Amino acid sequence: MEMSVTPTEGAAAIKLALVGRLDTAGVDAVETRFAASTSSGGRDVLVDLSGVDLVTSMGLRMLINSARTMSQRKQKLVLFGARELVAEVLDAAALDTLIAIVPSEAEARAIIAG
Repeated sequence: MEMSVTPTEGAAAIKLALVGRLDTAGVDAVETRFAASTSSGGRDVLVDLSGVDLVTSMGLRMLINSARTMSQRKQKLVLFGARELVAEVLDAAALDTLIAIVPSEAEARAIIAG
């Protein structure tokens, strides 16, 4: 699992792009950095899932923990670009009740802006 961090225009938010598998090994590889990126700086976070092939319960846990922490700080976490298999897992877990999940980056940016 790889993760890149990119500031968005105006630096009001950051974009985290994940590539690989959000399974136990993948979460172990990025969780500390992911949590630090979502909990510091007071910025909203866009998470690009287009490079993620698989999400397991460990990946769901990481996303939920970050969303809860950010919600307490009045920050937004938005997921976008999930492939079909990943989108099915997110849907089955009803993750959209806790985290905004949209198909495109443009829609994610609109949520952050709005």
